Amino acid sequence: MLRKILFPLILGIAGCAVLISLGLWQVDRLAWKQDILKDINTRLEAAPGPLSFDVTEAADEYSRVTLTGTPTGVELHVLVSGTAAGTGYRVISALQTRDGSILLDQGLLALDNKDAPPLTAPMQITGTLLWPDDVNSNTPDPDLDKNIWFARDIAAMADALQTAPLMVVTTTTAPADPRLTPLPVTTANIKNDHLEYAITWFLLALVWGIMSLYLIVRTTRQKDA
Repeated sequence: MLRKILFPLILGIAGCAVLISLGLWQVDRLAWKQDILKDINTRLEAAPGPLSFDVTEAADEYSRVTLTGTPTGVELHVLVSGTAAGTGYRVISALQTRDGSILLDQGLLALDNKDAPPLTAPMQITGTLLWPDDVNSNTPDPDLDKNIWFARDIAAMADALQTAPLMVVTTTTAPADPRLTPLPVTTANIKNDHLEYAITWFLLALVWGIMSLYLIVRTTRQKDA
């Protein structure tokens, strides 16, 4: 009898071991992601400090900053959906500060308000340093004739607007541009599916174990018959 059940037994143990190991790996990834989110939230909850041009993505992303500047009126429109304010265009402006020009993500512009004139008055800004990772292999090239972009590409946008490759995402401005709804940086849209994946792998291990047990029992009964 042992010879007949050896194969399904090995198959069951090996399959369960692989699936459980994948579930445990996702548990480890969950802890790793939670540490990252905790660090980001700590930065987002900290008091803002003055903007410095001597910042790096590794050390300063998600840091809150304050600055004074004047939008030049030249801006790029990034088509987005699913934001807290709905569908529209993220407005990326060239902002002139006393130390140079940077990219300013001012928030959401309604689709039917695309041609409204921008506010070009000096403003006090509180925001967050961000190096977006919107661009991937499936991102279409921008439609430059219509000024429609499909991702925030810091390098390309800085080149187009002749600014430093540095972006601040607006939290508040004074005065506020009446066209726009700010889209402050939060961790809400940072993907964290590791718990769901872990549960899926563990459930698959359970199913695999049950099916293996069924196969063993069936094999044993066939012998007894």
